[in-house]
This record gives sequence, structure tokens and C-alpha cells, in this order.
Amino acid sequence: MKTTKCSYFCGMVKVVILGAGNIAQHLYTVFQATENITVVQVYNRSEKALKYFKDMQTTMSLKDLVEADVYVIAVADDAIASIANKLRFTDRLVVHTSGSVSMHELHKKNRRGVFYPLQTFTKGTKVDFSKIPICLETGEKADFKILRAIADAMGSTWYKISSEQRRALHVSAVFVNNFSNHLYRIAHEICETNNVPFEILNPLIQETANKINTLTPYMAQTGPAKRGDDKTINDHLAILDTNIHKEIYTLLTQSISKTYGR
Repeated sequence: MKTTKCSYFCGMVKVVILGAGNIAQHLYTVFQATENITVVQVYNRSEKALKYFKDMQTTMSLKDLVEADVYVIAVADDAIASIANKLRFTDRLVVHTSGSVSMHELHKKNRRGVFYPLQTFTKGTKVDFSKIPICLETGEKADFKILRAIADAMGSTWYKISSEQRRALHVSAVFVNNFSNHLYRIAHEICETNNVPFEILNPLIQETANKINTLTPYMAQTGPAKRGDDKTINDHLAILDTNIHKEIYTLLTQSISKTYGR
């Protein structure tokens, strides 16, 4: 689905960013470094967060928003609808960046869309948007051309994803990112408790991730649960010294065993 830059919407795209948090900062950085995209204003309700955008026109009032081609709402999920409802203009393209909020939670007085970068973002950590897929959705075809032109200019691969598909994708992302990272944290704790350097596991973590490039997760699965190795499983449970870790280990073991008919 990757397209050639400026194939669908040529000229400078003017963007207003609503929000000053993590995703807003990353989008601001890539937009400002991208040809054919310019951020003309950043809105946030608190002045402190706007200090990051010191060289940019900023405002703490929605009534003072300037005219732009796209208004990107990059705030917490539970604040998206509220901001969209408070916008004083009509018939402009307003999009949000959430993985779990429906496009239809944006007020219908404006043209609606979604510009969702599927990645984990941490403040202060640089990301390469050419390696980040962008999930796009709009109510009108002409507006879709604008959003995919922005994604193209960023060098990102884009996908046309509906709100229903995006919700399922977001759940999947929680499993592969948030849950897997939590399992890393548990492993880190086990290593520390037993005076073992966690970095010994780094090559295994990398190899596990790399396998998914050539194998399905089903085919890549290994370990005692798949083999039905009850002795090893019981030994592991004996080593774990907290009930929650035992519960997580048991639940995942049962899931893997059921998947492979053990």
C-alpha cells in the first residue's frame, strides 16, 4: 500500500496539533522535519507542556485556533470527544491519533478522520517514522487523500483501517507490546532475585522477535508447554516465589498446551 510522495495531494499541508504530550511531541518533530508539512500552531490547556514547542505559535484557547488543512487531536482517549465538541469551527478536517477510539466520537460538525501511528512512544526517545505503519480512516475520499499524502511525506507505510479493525488491532498491539514488556519485567525481577544478569536474555529476546519475520507465531513456538514437559513446568513453578508470577506462568502454560493439543 505504500504510495509515491505527493501522488494524491500536492502542496504544503498546514497542521494544527491539539495536545502537547508524548504523541503530540513526536508528531510535531516529524512534521517539522518533513517537506510539504508545516505545523502552524499547537494547542494545549496548560502552559507548562507548551514549553516543548517554544519556537512554535501556541495557544491555550480553542477559540484562538488558526486555519489549517488538518487538526490533529493527540490527547488522552477520554479527552478526544470533549475537545472535538468544543471546536468552534465547522466543515474542517479533524482527526485523532488513538488506536481504540472510534472515528465517530469526533463531532460530525467537522469532517472526521483517524491518523493512528501504530508504535510505542516514549518521551525523549527518537523514533523512525519510516518504520512506523500509519492506520488511516476518513469519512470522505478527498480527506483520505490528504492523510495518505501526509503519511507518504513522512516516509511511512499506510493502511486503510476501519474503526472496528483498529480496535482489534489495538488489542493485538497490547498483547505484543504491553504484555510482552511486562513479561520482560517479570523476567528481570527473577534474574535480579537470583543474581543473574538480565542482559544474558537479550539475544533470546532478539531471536524471538526476528523469527516472526519468517515464521507465523504458531510455527515459532517452542518450550516446555508445547512439548508437554510437565517435570520442567513443575520445576519452574517451584522456583517462582510470588503467587501472581505462578498464576501468570500457569495461565500461559495452559493456553500454549491447549493450542498444541497437549
